[in-house]
Order: sequence, then structure tokens, then C-alpha cells
Amino acid sequence: MTLEAVPPATPEPPTRRDRTLAALVADGVTWGDAAVWLPRLPERSIDLYFTSPPYADARAYSRIHPDRYVEWFLPFARDMLAAAKPTGSFVLNIKNRVAKSGPLKGQRHPYVYELVLALQHMGWRWLETYIWAKPNAVPGRFGPRTKDSFEYVYHFAAGPKPYWNLDAIRVPYKTSAEEIERRRLDQNGRRNTEAGFGRDRTRTYERGGADPGNVIFVPQTYNQYYGVNHTAAMPEGLAEFFVKAACPPKGVVLDPFAGSGTTVVAARRHGRRGAGIELHEEYAKEARTRVEAGIADFEPGELQVAQ
Repeated sequence: MTLEAVPPATPEPPTRRDRTLAALVADGVTWGDAAVWLPRLPERSIDLYFTSPPYADARAYSRIHPDRYVEWFLPFARDMLAAAKPTGSFVLNIKNRVAKSGPLKGQRHPYVYELVLALQHMGWRWLETYIWAKPNAVPGRFGPRTKDSFEYVYHFAAGPKPYWNLDAIRVPYKTSAEEIERRRLDQNGRRNTEAGFGRDRTRTYERGGADPGNVIFVPQTYNQYYGVNHTAAMPEGLAEFFVKAACPPKGVVLDPFAGSGTTVVAARRHGRRGAGIELHEEYAKEARTRVEAGIADFEPGELQVAQ
């Protein structure tokens, strides 16, 4: 599939904000420009944005120079914040780049870090940084360095008390039953921080599983969806981790850069109202077909989380 760097004009959203959101959810993946659709969303309507936007200077269909990436992305983020619920979240999967030209040529460009700080200054509350570890990453020619085998996933919140269901993403305990019983005797398990957070280790074993870590191991996807020939398809396991934890049941999950529709498929499979916006018509059509069919990864459950 060959996509134009500047696609043709896309359809306009409804003029009424409530109908805009209804249209997005009904479509599954809508062909449209997120810069046009996001401002039409109702206020306090989105529970979770989960997205992997075009990376800087990475794809032929989206050449965004890293020097101007922050400037390009912030208008989207501003509209997303305006439509987020007070308990809503924004989860951003992004990858840094080796500069191809200019004074930083051959070095890692700081655009990812600049973007994170800019989002925080805008009002998005930077909660956590996750590492998506890719055990099957493809080797590349990047000069005097090893292959890229991880990407960043940043969790931002719209307000001070975001929805977060840790129980939904717990992982099996690795310790023995005897050790669990021994740790139940701990009378000093509470650990608080000055930021107002803390965990009681004496109660952890009553939750049905261990707290997952912020390193997520999930294999990379290589165009394995039926009919969706996307050059940067996201694995479903990555999306479902955050859908289950950061969006309440029946809540709204929106991906403004929907691509192959992974976020929408994962959201709907787990009982959320998933919707996406995709700038390129061919991708949008194929993603809608995938959403309607509910096509999953070849091994959708192959997800490991560090404890």
C-alpha cells in the first residue's frame, strides 16, 4: 500500500459535539483528521486516550522533523485534555530517534523528553514511565550502538485522581505459598511517600496476584493482521494492559492515530467503547474491517510484566 505524505481532504465531523463522539464510537475507526475531530469532542467525555502517533522522521507517509515534533503534537494534546474526564488518562507510546542531520547528527534526539515536559507544563499530569520491552526487535544499522529493543510508554492523567484498577493487571505470584504465609506476619508493611502514595505489603497477598512492574514484555507485531498492511502495527497486548487498568468498564477509549485499529479492538474486547481516528483512508477502511471482525494478534495473551 502506498500512502501520500499529504492525504486528500478528509470528511468533516458533525457540528454537534455529542454527535461527534457517537459517530466515532459507531464507526470504530473513522477516516478523518484528528486535528479537526478532537476539537469537536464533548467536554469530559473521554476516559482514556491510548495512542502511538507517528514517530519523528520515521515513516514515508508522515515526515515530522524531530526539531518541530513538539510544536506539531501539542495542539492535539491540548484538545485531548479539554475533552478528557477528570478521572481520564492519556497513554502515549513513542520512540526516540537518532538524528539524521544537523548539529545532533548521529546522536539521540531529545524530542521525546521535550514532548513529555511540554505535556506536563500544559497540564497533563505525568504519572509514570513504562518500558515496552520487545524480545523480537529487529536489528538495525544505527552506528556504534546495539539494536533498539524497547520503546517508551508514558502515562499522563487529566486530574489528581485518575481511574486506575491495579487488580485488573495483576500477575501470578512467583514466590511459594509458604513464603506468602510468612510475609503475612509482617506488622510493618505500610510504606508511605511524601507524595501521598503507598502500599501495605501485609495486604498485597489478598489481592489475587502481584503488582506488575513498569517494564512490559510483549513481542512486536509485523503486519500479521488479515488485510491490514500497516508498517507500524502495535501489538494488542500493549494496548490491553492500559485499557484494563486505566479505563473503567463501558468507558470510552479513543486513539487519535488509530493506524491498524489495535487500540479499538483491544478496548472492545474488554468491554469498553473503543473508537479511533485515522488520517489515511486506506488504513481506516482496513482497520474498520478488523474491528468488525474482532481480529486479534496471533497469540493475543502473550504478555509478560516484570514484577
